Amino acid sequence: MAAAVVRGIGSNLARNLREVRLHLCQTSASSQGARDFIEQHYVTLKKANPDFPILIRECSGVKPKLWARYGFGKESSVSLDNMTVDQVAKAIETAANAKP
Repeated sequence: MAAAVVRGIGSNLARNLREVRLHLCQTSASSQGARDFIEQHYVTLKKANPDFPILIRECSGVKPKLWARYGFGKESSVSLDNMTVDQVAKAIETAANAKP
């Protein structure tokens, strides 16, 4: 399912967003879904959006979180705590389709 969501986002990521940041821990169980998403879908997403900034921030002990930056510096965040790969993909899709 996550692959279908990533394909659905395609090159539309930059339509509303200016930047996506994923904060996660390299080892914690609560970040497993975010780590799996990056391993399985980052390359596909980046190939579809080569000039769009998709930032991965790893820090020991941090709670996983998705940060979405829109125009005029407006930001929103979503906790990715204990989410699956599919739920992480859905969170990114929701952020990409949101109107700031």
